[in-house]
Formats: sequence, C-alpha cells, structure tokens
Amino acid sequence: MSDAPHPIRPPAAPVSRVRPARPRDATALAALSEPFVRSGALRARPFQVYAWHTGDFLVAEAPDGTLDGCLALRVHPEPTRDGRATGVLYNFCVANGRQGSGLGARLLTAALAEGRARALDTLFTATTGSGRLFLHHGFAPVSPRRAPETWARSLDPRRGAKVLARVL
Repeated sequence: MSDAPHPIRPPAAPVSRVRPARPRDATALAALSEPFVRSGALRARPFQVYAWHTGDFLVAEAPDGTLDGCLALRVHPEPTRDGRATGVLYNFCVANGRQGSGLGARLLTAALAEGRARALDTLFTATTGSGRLFLHHGFAPVSPRRAPETWARSLDPRRGAKVLARVL
C-alpha cells in the first residue's frame, strides 16, 4: 500500500431520474424553460402549453424534486407526405448547472425509446444550436419538406433553425 494521499474528488452531482411529466410539473417546466427562452434557444410558449401538454414531456427530476431538464415528444396527427407516422421533439432544455453531465443524452435516449414504443417511424426536431447531441444520436439534417407540413409551417424562418430527423 502506498502512503501517497488519495486525490480528493468533488462530490458527484445528484443523479436525476427521467420520468413522464405530471400536470403539477407545469409551473416547473415553464420556469426551467424561461432562461432558454430569454437566450433565444427556445421559442416562447404561453404557460398554457406547459399546462395542457404536460403529457408530451419527459422530465429529469433531481432527488430533491426539482426539475433538471425536460424534453417533449408530440405525436404528430398527420403523416408526412410519404405516409410515415411521426413525432416532433421540442422544448429540450437542461438546467445550467447540469449541462455536460450526460443528462441531455439520457432525456434524448428516453424520448427515442418513447417514440419506438408509440410505433413512430420518424422523429423530427428543429434547433438553433449546433444540434451536436441530436447528430450524435442518429439525427441528420433534412429539408423541412420531409417533416409534417403543419409543424414545418409553424417554424419561424427568422430563427434560422435547422430541421433534423431520425428514422426509428
């Protein structure tokens, strides 16, 4: 045995669990999203979107009950032009102190599993960022014409978002 001192490691961040959002999470979802809206990374959404669509959201809940991240998956009611059943990922955010911890990857992996469980053919998303995490998880840039038409029309061209898709 060595008498050399062991390096002191900083405490690990608490592990968040990924779960479906509940109606009572709407206020926390809106609060978690607000810094991303202010920065321009997310589109502004009225509180009612979070309240009415909590069923779309997966959340990362810290042991103390706070939300560290969220990602929504909406099954799109209309098929694409080629008849595929699709979903749209939106409102993806991870709290500032948890970015880089792998939490975003866990949320995205859970959303992909949910898309498969719902028998979706393709998932679409739009991002104003690099999209690096999506690309790492098999998404690829596509023309908005491949996406569900009403969703693609809802994208604000002034934001310069890239449309990405992944076949499940």
